[in-house]
Amino acid sequence: MSNYRLTVGEYSLIWGTPIRLDPAPAAGNALTRQPGGEWDWDLPEGVYLARDLVRELAVLLDSVVEQLGGAAGYQPLLDNVKASLALSGRESVLQLDSLALADPARTELAGQARRIGDTLARWAGEQAGEGPRADKAILGRVRFRSRCDHHLWTPLVTDLLTGPSGGPSVMQLFNEYLHQLVLLRDLLLPYENWEEVPIGIERRGKGKGLRYTEQARAAFLAEFLMSRPSHLSLLGYAQSGLAPELSAPGYGFQYRYGTILPASLGRHPADSRRFLLGWYPVRTVPHTVDVGASAVFDYVYPDYYSAPRSHADAGAAASRTHEGDLRGIREALLEVTPVEGETARVQIHYRLQIGSQAYRVDLGQLLRGHRYLYLAGPNQPSEEGTRLTAAAVLAQPGLVHTGSGTHHISAGDNPLVVWALLGKLYPENVILLHGEVNEKLQGAGGSGKGFGAKFVIF
Repeated sequence: MSNYRLTVGEYSLIWGTPIRLDPAPAAGNALTRQPGGEWDWDLPEGVYLARDLVRELAVLLDSVVEQLGGAAGYQPLLDNVKASLALSGRESVLQLDSLALADPARTELAGQARRIGDTLARWAGEQAGEGPRADKAILGRVRFRSRCDHHLWTPLVTDLLTGPSGGPSVMQLFNEYLHQLVLLRDLLLPYENWEEVPIGIERRGKGKGLRYTEQARAAFLAEFLMSRPSHLSLLGYAQSGLAPELSAPGYGFQYRYGTILPASLGRHPADSRRFLLGWYPVRTVPHTVDVGASAVFDYVYPDYYSAPRSHADAGAAASRTHEGDLRGIREALLEVTPVEGETARVQIHYRLQIGSQAYRVDLGQLLRGHRYLYLAGPNQPSEEGTRLTAAAVLAQPGLVHTGSGTHHISAGDNPLVVWALLGKLYPENVILLHGEVNEKLQGAGGSGKGFGAKFVIF
């Protein structure tokens, strides 16, 4: 089978083997008959996309409407769903609009919460418009215990659920429906392409449907609301939802239905989001015995502060590579290396060929360097500096740093070369200039930390 190819414009990143999934859960098996003639609910085991899950959850809302006698219809309940998934208001479960989200990580995640919540609420309305998913006689006898999850109801829904047609049974049905949609929204927060992420549902003995995610969700949201969440905590949360069998997180992972890595790989480094993850339809680790085996991607340098370093000036004249050699590069490869003594942890190297020479950098360090990257601002003074070639930098062992001054590195207007440099430069004061040639150096002087030595990639 051919390798997976991630293409961005005219450039490609190649690795692993493609996965072709057709999620098709066993629709209609969410309700099971219990002794005494009542019916219970749970998500059938299977592989779901977000829209599939909204469809399977709809039978709970159908049950609520049926047991309320149908007089009020779906709309008041759907209005409550929309209010609960919003980021402000009395019924909002995650009130992010009231927070001052100054850091990029929380800003990106808050934007995700809004987009996902709005879409799930719209899908819920569309599903309701298709009519009940089970016989009305069955819907009227759905019963199970759903503990209180402190979700507020709108005044109208409160009147309906506590009125003559309501009662404890129907209250719990609506509580469960609302809670499952909230869990789904929050489970998908880490992923830029959240609509494409396959979610495997298994009967784990940790509650109905998506309730197996509750403990990890509570821990992650506590960190999110208190301070800026780290990349490690975001990966840990993502891993707990898709591959809970895995050990401590790294910077990405493979699970049965694909690969999770930062979403930035699918864009130019200057235009990528820094913190969100992406699902990629590829099996990255081909050497596992079980073709569905999960694996964590480990950094070569878990603590980059203590990584071996080379001084930039030592390799300044090591290469005479021309920019034309860089411009012609159209693809890079990812290579997997097992971690000694570990069966479910690997390291991945990013391999770039410049002329006859191949250069390898740690993919984890490359992605870390992108998160710490500075982008040059407009209308700032230019700054003189020492010129280095990309090949000279990439040829050095360890991470390349500089004790003083400014060093300019041309990437030949090639994002594949920029990515490679981000995996080699010590990620302390690295600046990327992206734009027209006559504007490039104009943005270097005031960018970065504002003090100390720096590298400028253009």
